[in-house]
Amino acid sequence: MIVPMQKVHIVARSVDRQRLLDVLRELGVVHIMPADPAKATLDEATNRRLQMLRQAVQTLQSIPPKGLVPDVLPEQAAQEVLDIQRRSAEARSRLASLYHQLEQMVLWGEVRLSELAALQQAGLKVQVYLMPARVVSQVRAECVEVVAQLPGRRVWVAVAGHAEPEYLPPEAEPVPWPSRDAPSIRAEAAQIDRALHQDMERLHQLAHLVPQMQKALAELELQADYTLAQQSALEDEHLFALWGWLPAEHAPHLAEQLANRGIIAAVELHEPAPEEEPPTLVRPPAWAKPIEGLFRILGTTPGYREYDVSVPFLVALPLFTAMLIGDGGYGALLLAATLLGYGKLAKTIGAQFLQLLTIVGVVSIIWGAVTASFFGLTPYEPLIPVDLSEKSRQFLMSLSFTIGAVHLSLAQLWQAIRLYPNLQFLNKLGWAIFLWGMYGVVRMFVLGEPLNWSTPWPYLLLTGATLAILFASPSRNPLKMLLLGLAQFPLSMLSAFSDVISYVRLMAVGLASSVLAVSFNAMALQIPFWPITVLVLVFGHGLNLGLALIAMFAHGVRLNMLEFCNNLGMQWTGYKYRPFSWRLSEEYVE
Repeated sequence: MIVPMQKVHIVARSVDRQRLLDVLRELGVVHIMPADPAKATLDEATNRRLQMLRQAVQTLQSIPPKGLVPDVLPEQAAQEVLDIQRRSAEARSRLASLYHQLEQMVLWGEVRLSELAALQQAGLKVQVYLMPARVVSQVRAECVEVVAQLPGRRVWVAVAGHAEPEYLPPEAEPVPWPSRDAPSIRAEAAQIDRALHQDMERLHQLAHLVPQMQKALAELELQADYTLAQQSALEDEHLFALWGWLPAEHAPHLAEQLANRGIIAAVELHEPAPEEEPPTLVRPPAWAKPIEGLFRILGTTPGYREYDVSVPFLVALPLFTAMLIGDGGYGALLLAATLLGYGKLAKTIGAQFLQLLTIVGVVSIIWGAVTASFFGLTPYEPLIPVDLSEKSRQFLMSLSFTIGAVHLSLAQLWQAIRLYPNLQFLNKLGWAIFLWGMYGVVRMFVLGEPLNWSTPWPYLLLTGATLAILFASPSRNPLKMLLLGLAQFPLSMLSAFSDVISYVRLMAVGLASSVLAVSFNAMALQIPFWPITVLVLVFGHGLNLGLALIAMFAHGVRLNMLEFCNNLGMQWTGYKYRPFSWRLSEEYVE
């Protein structure tokens, strides 16, 4: 659920300003809003320190600690991390430039410019000419040598001698010497590469200091919060006033809690006005909390008046991912990896996201058991076969479209329940019905099934379209309702068709994963040398599992974040509830 909020205004004596802020921080329930946003800013130095520590911690969290523990202060370590990042980016850019220069130097081979300069000093002139191959024999000089063949029957010819050539064909064009030679370019590239390795070793050492940097960052954030709270208030020589939001469950007790701590203050509470946007505190059921790990990675927050989609996401995403993975063996590997590496992985990707991956692993094992697919092998007769046969593909597509119709129509029905008794709820009910009619249209186009008056689909389309058009914009003017509904309907109708058909990706990607697993097995078994066989199996199935996990975000998350949430009317326009508190955690904990 999205926790209801109340708006609070607090006015106290100016002399109690610091005491009031300390008590509010101790209570940890008020999300303070600035009275004048222009004044509620941090100085440049503090902002720079915060950004430096955050960026350094983010960089080092993906780097395992190795080597000696550096004896430097956290902020010095953070600055060093950023210096290494900047230096490494410049070095990689320079390396790319050097490699490009080497590609242009292919025709010059291993010629050293220092050797050419020595020949020049010794009185021997060397020049390269570009000319057609047919005129090479016309060159008259002490030494003539073809050094490179070019497209179009052209060649590079090196001409050397103590004097100018006796004769050069008119077609001969002098080729200027390069500004650098390949050996010197390689030497510089090797030096840069060594420096990059040294910087990486230093980052491994600095990774030991991540806990200290996190602590320094948390302390600095607390200081910054206090400064912002002070600057967010209105104050004169007598009064100190601030405002913000707090959960409605805490609102009745705030004045009493302040009084019990010796703060004389006026506390005024209000319900949020329709035009106001309070911060969002999502409090899902305990069993649905793992999905918050995904929302944290995506950086999404629903608006205060939107929906808590934790439960439908946690139900749908593991099922979708299991179908995309398409193999119980991969699910077992994922489950084993999350359980065995829980301690280390939780620090890297977060405990909640790791719990989500554990659920995905379990559901993938169940799906693998239903499809009898384990590492591309089929040890028994499956309940749902996943192979390239026409029957299997037809069934999997039918299943995918059915899941899509259920998923999308539930989103519309959820909106209808929220809108009731507003007549617009009939519009959402109409779209829920229309989606099932569109389900029949998709089955006709993709599966070749009939669509006529002996099937339910035309009736669902007509009933749903009528409700969707008539109640898109309820009004006392029937003509206005009809015209507005008709104007909105065509694009929404096309969107409904594309949304339903989009769920075919569950079949397509899952089938591709299964076929790849079988193909890697067949490829490995053709190799007579068993160590190579094992290597091919490990590499192939590892690659396939990696692609399946990418599909979790590319397809599984997409079906929830786009198709489902669009039908639910989600805009994800909210901002997180962040109470003024002593807590070091980013998230609010009761």
